[in-house]
Parts: sequence; C-alpha cells; structure tokens
Amino acid sequence: MTLLEAGECLDHYRLDALVAQGGMASVYRATDIRTGRQCAIKIPHQAAECDIAGYDRFQREAAICRELDHPGVLKAISEEGQTQVYMAMEWVDGQSLRQILSREGRLPVERAKRIALAVCSALEHIHTHGVVHRDLKPENVIIDSSDDHVKLIDFGIARKSGSRRLTFGKLSNVMGTADYISPEQVRSRRGDARSDLYSLGIMLYEMLTGETPFDGDNPFAVMNARLHDSIRPASEIVAALPRQFDAVLQRALERDPDRRYVSASEFAYDLEHLDQIDPTRCSKPRKEAPYKKWFAQRFLLWGR
Repeated sequence: MTLLEAGECLDHYRLDALVAQGGMASVYRATDIRTGRQCAIKIPHQAAECDIAGYDRFQREAAICRELDHPGVLKAISEEGQTQVYMAMEWVDGQSLRQILSREGRLPVERAKRIALAVCSALEHIHTHGVVHRDLKPENVIIDSSDDHVKLIDFGIARKSGSRRLTFGKLSNVMGTADYISPEQVRSRRGDARSDLYSLGIMLYEMLTGETPFDGDNPFAVMNARLHDSIRPASEIVAALPRQFDAVLQRALERDPDRRYVSASEFAYDLEHLDQIDPTRCSKPRKEAPYKKWFAQRFLLWGR
C-alpha cells in the first residue's frame, strides 16, 4: 500500500492531509483547486482496487452516497477520477463520536439523547431508501463542533435492497465491528434495518454509561457474549439515569430482530416520550403507529 503525500494532486483536487486509514481505503482532507472548497477524498488501497469484489463494493458505496440526500448523511460529490479510482465527498468539520467518548467517557443524558435522535433521523432516511449501513459505530458518526449536528460516514459495507451479495476474504469486512455488530450478523446473516438499530442501541448504552454492554478477551468472545449473555441495566451503572432508558435499551438490544424496534422513527419516539414508558418492563410494539407522523413532523421529513 502506497500512501500519497500532502501536496500531491488528483485531477483538480490537492491533497492536504491524511485523516483516516482503514483496511480498504485511506481518506484525505483535500482542496478543490477550482473553487477553493475543502472536501474529503477516499482512495481505495491497491489490493482492494484490484479485487473484483472490493472494487464493486467501492463503486456501490459511491452510488449509495450519491443517492442519499439528508443533512445527517455524508454526501458524495463524484467517484470517477481521470488519474485513478477515488471518491470525492463533502468535508465535515468535527470529531468522531469515538473521539468525544474517549475524551469525556460517558455523556450527559440530554446530549446522548440528542445525538441518538439525530442518528435515528439519518437512519430513517437511509432505511426508507433501502440502504442498511451495517457498520454503525462511534468511529462512523461525525459530530460538528457547533451544535452536535451528526453525519453518518463510511458506507463501505452498506447493503442496498435488491443488490447482489459481495463477499470478502476477511471476516471483519463482511460483518462489521465486534462491539457493535448485531446477533444476526454474528451468525453471518446479511442483516437489515433492525441490525442498524441494534448498533445504535449499543452506542446509546455507551454514551449513557461510558462502556459497552458486552466484553471479552478478543473480538470473537465479544460477539459470542451477545448471543448468550444479558445486558446489565444501564441504571445499575449510572444510578441517576432514568430507568425508562433501561426499557428502551432492552428493546433495541433484543437478540431476536422481531422483538426490536421496527424502525428508527419508533426508536426516536420512545426516546422523546420516556415519560410514557413503564420502566418495569420492555416497551411493547403498539397496535397503531403514532410515532410515524410524529417523527415526520419532528424531523421535517414529511413528504420527503
């Protein structure tokens, strides 16, 4: 793998700094020399570019990011370069949720809820468009420095409904990240929107308590724990936490996807209406769905 140097150009983009490096690609902060605007350039590693499945995955990610149009989802500008394969994306000034959690530990309840609600809004949009992220984790949530505006990034292993299955040699690239992966993905199933809601449940638990609900000596032990162990109520870790959060987290983190929230809008409804939840038992599915119209009005999504 050969990294490009700061100051080099790809077509009309000047690479200013390497900002992230993953197993499949590297991301640079860059400047569009035609307009002077900052952007992000994602360049697949040579091994991924030469691999048919890896190249198809990169092309699919670019197509997904071009199609989605939501303030909480990173937008692709282009994906075809004259000199080599890369994807130009909007630049987001902020920090990852991982950086914030590493610095602050757990977050204040209202801030954790605000971030979770913003992620719900983004997830509702991508799920409505048939996209499942499948690798939702704090590293893939960027938060700006002004008002906790959220951007979902890295759709590298995302799935679009109706698309053919792409496989990789590395298990982690297929399944996601051990701490946040859903039980069905551990069992090598493709996962659906409820898998993303499970991952959001893990993230909310971590934001509220400063720790993830499952641990182990290695990634496989962590994944195995979520198939067999029960979560410790978050209110046992943080005594001041309202017990209604336990019910929300229990519902989000059900092993059986059929027992989880049916949508991000329902998840958000419970977060905004904690006073309506019986803290002694898990929130149950409703015969009607008042959360749908509420969510659309709350997040200005009605008719989109």
